[in-house]
Amino acid sequence: MGFVNVIKQNLINIPGWRTNRKIVVIESDDWGSIRMPSKEILSKLEKKGYIPKNDKYNRFDSLASGDDLTNLFEVLDSVKDKNNNPAILTANTIVANPDFKKIEDSGFKEYYYELFTDTLKNYPEHSNSFSLWKKGIEESVFYPQFHGRDHVNVNYWLKKLNDNDKLATIAFKNKLLGLRDLKNVNSREYYYMRALDYRDKYDLEFKINSIKEGLQIFNSIFGYNSSSFIAPSYVWDDKIEMVLKENNVNYIQGIRYQKKPIIGREKLKNTIHYLGKKNMHKQIYLIRNAFFEPSLVKSNHIVEETLRRIEIAFKWKKPAIIGSHRLNYIGFINKNNRDTNLILLKTLLKRLIKKWPEIEFMTSDELGKLIDNNETSNT
Repeated sequence: MGFVNVIKQNLINIPGWRTNRKIVVIESDDWGSIRMPSKEILSKLEKKGYIPKNDKYNRFDSLASGDDLTNLFEVLDSVKDKNNNPAILTANTIVANPDFKKIEDSGFKEYYYELFTDTLKNYPEHSNSFSLWKKGIEESVFYPQFHGRDHVNVNYWLKKLNDNDKLATIAFKNKLLGLRDLKNVNSREYYYMRALDYRDKYDLEFKINSIKEGLQIFNSIFGYNSSSFIAPSYVWDDKIEMVLKENNVNYIQGIRYQKKPIIGREKLKNTIHYLGKKNMHKQIYLIRNAFFEPSLVKSNHIVEETLRRIEIAFKWKKPAIIGSHRLNYIGFINKNNRDTNLILLKTLLKRLIKKWPEIEFMTSDELGKLIDNNETSNT
């Protein structure tokens, strides 16, 4: 970690809520959402030059198989905190995926979806995956929270399909949400994953309805309401926050910067948040101040770098909120990806416990409730 990055890490942790407790939260996004359907499709698209070497998500990420979940849960359960609780993953979950057949049958005019639990049934190594989700919840190593109904910007996506966009069409035929267009990598239109980005009032209304519906689906699947939320690709606005509040979502996960769409403005607006900051609806922002992303950041010192960020957080009396996406733990596409990263995760967790035996593992909503109760604060 260079000098400038160290300064930035300290600055992120200065403002906001504080506590003397050594709290660790691990937030992991994209659970439930499709990505690469199979090794065979990856191989085919690679040979045709559609998967760049730096496209780590399409190279590694997919729905978690039974083996993926079993191996992950074993690692999380291998350590215990001061209260004898295992490490727990806040599994931010997309509850639905596109129904490709129905969308195609509509001539790409209408969007249809299926529950992610139904998508799992169509994958070859996933027949027991959702039963393992429930087991993970019961054993307190895996706790789903709401990430959205969709992880695709539906109206952008349908427009590209209607326009016969080459990459969008190839991706669709292979049951992918999108392929990277390196020539237009900075264009909003090619960020298909930004589910809550919008250009007009009609599109905004669509997003609002998707959030309402998604939260209802979440409850029907898991039997409880999600208290926290993280927007896909960190893009959302005040109107989305209002809808979340109306549906009892009190805590908003994220990074320091929120990207806000504004009608009539081409660029997204960056808004800065800090831990414990409250918006007009009294919702609390939870800000990630550490990251464990070995699939995305190739480094021989990934564990040490994560520990340094955690140490900085603790120095400023902040909980350590670690961002760690699902792709790090998926072996369905590339077994070595999962196995290598789980060894690193286990090393990280063991070193955490050894260095700070007073650590407490929490979920995002548990931390949110603690801040809400104003146990210790200092802005």
